[in-house]
Amino acid sequence: QVQLVESGGGLVQPGGSLRLSCAASGSIFSINVMGWYRQAPGKQRELVATELSGGRTNYADSVKGRFTISRDNAKNTVHLQMNSLKPEDTAVYYCNLNMWGTVHWGQGTQVTVSS
Repeated sequence: QVQLVESGGGLVQPGGSLRLSCAASGSIFSINVMGWYRQAPGKQRELVATELSGGRTNYADSVKGRFTISRDNAKNTVHLQMNSLKPEDTAVYYCNLNMWGTVHWGQGTQVTVSS
């Protein structure tokens, strides 16, 4: 059984920063994709950033240059450093682990950007 546990969400003012973390446990294959998705009220869940176990990253255009994904393969953790946050970044952020097409999700953590 794979579990993903997120932490680090909260309330931040526009222009501020937050760091999200996700720890995966259970049977984790060494080759996988870990990443972050988000879902704002009334909108579909969308990709934020992903990183392959080999290091290649992918970002949504809306977060390029502001967000940075990083992972520690030995610890099965993935982080999302979010800088220059905007109100439109407000959403529930979900950790995602994809192993050969089998997808696992965390429970989500709320990020609210507001003055």
